[in-house]
This record gives sequence, C-alpha cells and structure tokens, in this order.
Amino acid sequence: MTPETLWLVKLVMAHLLTDFLLQPTTWIADRRANKIRSSKLYLHGFITAITAWLFIGFDHWLVALVILISHILIDAWKSYQPDKLSYFIIDQLLHLTVIVLCWYFTFFDWDTLSSGFTDLTENASFWTISAAVILLTTPAGILIGQFTRQWREKIADAEGLANAGKWIGITERIIVFILVMYAQYSAIGLLVTAKGIIRFSEKDRQEIKTEYLVVGTLSSIGMAIITGILTKALIAE
Repeated sequence: MTPETLWLVKLVMAHLLTDFLLQPTTWIADRRANKIRSSKLYLHGFITAITAWLFIGFDHWLVALVILISHILIDAWKSYQPDKLSYFIIDQLLHLTVIVLCWYFTFFDWDTLSSGFTDLTENASFWTISAAVILLTTPAGILIGQFTRQWREKIADAEGLANAGKWIGITERIIVFILVMYAQYSAIGLLVTAKGIIRFSEKDRQEIKTEYLVVGTLSSIGMAIITGILTKALIAE
C-alpha cells in the first residue's frame, strides 16, 4: 500500500468509525427532531473532525476543519429530508466526496495519479471484468425479465414480486460471478441450496409463482456462471 493510499484509508476509517459506531441512535433522533438547532448535530461533526485529525496528524488541521464544516452542513441538510434509502446514499456519497477531495489536494501526487490512470486505461483485465459486472446488473435483469414475462403476467402481485427480486438478482449474480472468478464452484452450490430453502419453502405457493421463481433463479445464476467463465477465458488470452 502506497503512503497516499494509506492516508485515504485513514480518512475513510475515521468517517466509518464516527458516522456509524460512535454515533448513538438518540443523536440521530435528536437531529431529525430539532434539525439545525440540534446540539448533537454539532457534537457529532466535532467528533468526526477530531477523529480524522488524530488519524492523519496534527499538521493537517485544515483537512479536519473542512471535514468539520462539511459534515455539519451535509447532516443538517439530511435532517430535513425523508428517512429513505436514497437520501442515506446521497448523504454518504457527499461525505465520501469531501474525503476524497481533501485527500487528493492534501496528500496525493499528480504524477502518481497520472501514472496510475495510464496503467488503468491499458489494463485489459480491468476493462473486461468491469464490462462483465455491468452486464450482470441492469442489462441481465432486463433480459431475464423478458425471458420470464410469460410466467410473471399470470401472477397476481407480479410487479411487486419483480421489484423485490431486482436487487436480489443483481446481488446474486455479482456474488456468483466473483465465486466463478475464484473457481469456488462448491460455494455456488451452497448459495443455490440456501436460496432454494429460503424462497421455495413457503406453503400454499401458486404453482405458476414457483415456476417463475425457479426459472428466474436458474436463468440469473446460469448467466452469472457463463459470464464468469467467458471473462476468465478472455483474461487468460
């Protein structure tokens, strides 16, 4: 690990530690109730900045100051938003963006970045794996959705079932793809067995619904396995 990367890891660790482990749920509730007038909002921002300062050294007080101000502003904005996953993700992305910018302008060497970017653009394995992962997300989901449409149209709550299975399918395909890349085929068998126990143990399930789930699951896992095998073959060339 390069010294530059270590600085970034320290800043991210400080964020994870203070934003999740050291922030009581009562502080979050107080912030939602009192918004910008919440004393816990400022206390949390102060603890976050101090932790980052301790991790990266006292010479970098400006980084701690930027984190202090930005963290308070971002959390204050979030306190006015609905308690939804989308706003949680935006909140975390904003915090991480500030961290990356502080790290880049304080610790990173442009020559190192330029060299790393050049190496990345010429790395065939990186581009092949990235393309495979992208294929296994929404594109694969759309293809499987079209393939299983004839079963889905006969199910009462088909739309809700499809929406629930969307992210499950993406996660499932990525996990299977990683397992194939590391030749852990026995683990794939365990994953399929576990999913079968969970999803197909429900009593009084409609036969058409069971067929839909079986076809969708096998299609999803099969596509991930084939993609993984093809990716390994392309990388090996």
